[in-house]
Parts: sequence; C-alpha cells; structure tokens
Amino acid sequence: MTESRGDWRDRLQTDRPHSARVWNYLLGGKDHYPVDSETGDLILNAFPEIAAIARGQRAFLKRSVRFLTAEAGIRQFLDIGTGLPTADNTHEVAQRVAPESRVVYVDNDPIVLAHAEVLMRGTPEGECAYLDADVRDTGRILARAAETLDFSRPVGLILLGIMGQLSDAEDPGRVVQELIAALPPGSYVALSDGTDTSEPLKAAIAAYNGQSANSYHLRPAEQIESFLEGLRLVEPGLVKTTLWRPDQAAKSLDEGYAVCAVGFKE
Repeated sequence: MTESRGDWRDRLQTDRPHSARVWNYLLGGKDHYPVDSETGDLILNAFPEIAAIARGQRAFLKRSVRFLTAEAGIRQFLDIGTGLPTADNTHEVAQRVAPESRVVYVDNDPIVLAHAEVLMRGTPEGECAYLDADVRDTGRILARAAETLDFSRPVGLILLGIMGQLSDAEDPGRVVQELIAALPPGSYVALSDGTDTSEPLKAAIAAYNGQSANSYHLRPAEQIESFLEGLRLVEPGLVKTTLWRPDQAAKSLDEGYAVCAVGFKE
C-alpha cells in the first residue's frame, strides 16, 4: 500500500523549513533543502543540545522497537510521523529480529513520500507500506493501515515527536486516545516528545516556529504522560529518552530535554 505521489512536488514548500527535513539535518542526513539547514543552524546556535535530542529520540526508537519485537512478541507496527528514512528504521529493527514483521509508516511530508521506495525495502517474509496522511486524521489512518495490519492482533504504535506538532487547541491527548482505542489488548504504544524545562530550548523552538511551515509545542512531562492514560507503563515508566532501558550507545548521550515511555494495553 503506497499512496499516489500526485502533486507532491507542489507540496514540498522548499521556501519554508519543514520539521522532517530539519530533523534530518540535525541527524546528519542529506535529505533537506538550504532553508532547512539554515533553520537547523539557527536552532543549533541557540541551543546546541538539540542535536543530542534528535539522536536520543532516534536511539529510543531502536531500543523500543527491539523490545517490542524481541521481548513483547509484536509483529506489526504503525509508525506515525516517521520522518525521513535513516539508519535503523522501524522495519529494519523489527525485521532483524522477526523477518515476518509488518510495518505501516505514516507521514504527511511529500519528500518522505518521494523516498517511500527506500522506506519500503523490507524482507521478503514481511511487509512495509507507506501512508501519506496527517496524524489528526485518525479515522483515515486506521482504515488504510488495516489494509496491511490485522487489528485483531497486537500492534506496536510508534509516536515519536509527533504530538509536539499539535497545539493544545488540537487536543493531542484526544488524538492519541482515538488511536489507542483502535488497538486490541496486548498492543503497545511507544511515545516521546520534548519538554518545556529549558528556557534556551523554548527560545530556540520559538525561533523555529516563527519561520517554519509547521510548529512544535514543548510540554511538561506530566502532560506528555497523560497522553498514555489507560495504559500500563512498561518499566521504567516515563523517563528521559536516554534512560529508557539504555544500551551503551544511549549512555554516551547527554540529553535531558525529551521524555519517553512505552505503554501496554491490557
């Protein structure tokens, strides 16, 4: 299942930075435009630790998907707000453990759609699909994802950095709860987002929001945790991204501005 490219070139907005492309720049990728690297440099100058946040969140993705596949037995994943492909994407981590794993990626950035062929090169035993959709349109996401995933069996829902792209007026908690409601018992949700504990980080994000095609919203850790209401948090609960079941790579990252958790639906 891959969405038609249609008019994706008209939607690129190469004159304004986009979160997926800026994040790619911060991760050291090459899939971005000058306006994205300029914005990335603006943020780095105001808050150099932003690069560690990007790496920390990516490392949490790897560890959480590995946990869900190897320890929790999850074999299908819905990754919303996946961003541009880089090393150790969800399907690569999952299929390394269980080649039969199925993954549906969801994003609304047309450059990600343009890279869908790269994203979708999974194992012959498994399946990868890409859905061009906005996280706010939960009904469409769930309906189209059901063409690849079996929602009568447990699913691993991945929401990394995506709720921060919704304002409080857009009620991100409601969006997460609508997605959770569609998951069967035995499913898991991995979620992370940036916190509002640092004044320099808040200033850097404000500068980004002032010129970006989309905005990011930092929140207190308690509010981020509330998005997972009704789920049992897997140990160690809601923690800094580097502290969730850290491996040696995570221990080398000095990052304390984003939190994460994995919740279990009983």
